[in-house]
Amino acid sequence: MDLKQLHYFVTVAEAGSFTQAARQLHLSQPSLSKMVRLLEEELGVLLLDRSAKPLELTDAGAVILKSARQVLQSVERMSGELAEVLALKKGKLHLGIPPMIGSTFLPPVIERFLALYPDIRLQVTERGGKRLEEDILEGELDFGMVLLPVKDEAKFCIMPCLHEDLLLVADKQHPFAHRRTVPLAELEREAFVMFREDFTLHHLIKEQCKLAGYEPRIVLESSQWDFMTEMIAARYGITLLPEGICRQLDPNRFATIAIEPAIPWRLSMIWRKDRAMSFAAKEWVRHVEQALQKITR
Repeated sequence: MDLKQLHYFVTVAEAGSFTQAARQLHLSQPSLSKMVRLLEEELGVLLLDRSAKPLELTDAGAVILKSARQVLQSVERMSGELAEVLALKKGKLHLGIPPMIGSTFLPPVIERFLALYPDIRLQVTERGGKRLEEDILEGELDFGMVLLPVKDEAKFCIMPCLHEDLLLVADKQHPFAHRRTVPLAELEREAFVMFREDFTLHHLIKEQCKLAGYEPRIVLESSQWDFMTEMIAARYGITLLPEGICRQLDPNRFATIAIEPAIPWRLSMIWRKDRAMSFAAKEWVRHVEQALQKITR
């Protein structure tokens, strides 16, 4: 018995016809019939009832079909794993990030990873969090950096990365500029500069404002936080941004104030649970984990 015989038998059993199976396998029908007959002789049992149209499995054939499928799947999985090992240093990963995290802990992680595996192509794409979730589920992205919560949480592996609070960002002449904290409810009359609707942060802020009793008055939506902050400096409105971004702002131009109650900004890396991970992907996860351990020490 060999793998080719098992493959031929499974193909015939699933097709229900030697003619159709031979066409799929690009073999002559007599050659295929001979291979299946040799398998039956080797096993000492009849696997197919040839008098039935379409072909039917005998009781023994049904048992062998189940086992043959398992054997072929195991061989295929083994071959795939071996190919992954051989292709480890020539893999490809596609990471999606929201624009605001480009200057966080991620660039040093990418630098170290590519230094170890220079032949791995790591493609990074900027997109809003809602779009990232969809693209990961559709298989367009391998990993995504998103804000929690995610819509279909049960479908993802989730690695918490950063936990910060949102801060109010205003120009230095704003009435709130000299305050240490501002209740979210006091922002009801303010003009909000926000990320677009495909960003999770957009929905997070709107939800928190609704809990405070009002719908935020949005005067500008963008995908770029640096453009948003320039509009804040021009006294066009106010915005809410994570602490990490606020630390990069010029204190001579901007005031950053704590919000009450605090609005948490929880950044996590996600990937599909049901998708087999290549060795390159596993190594990427390990590198991110190591980076986070250093940050939290």
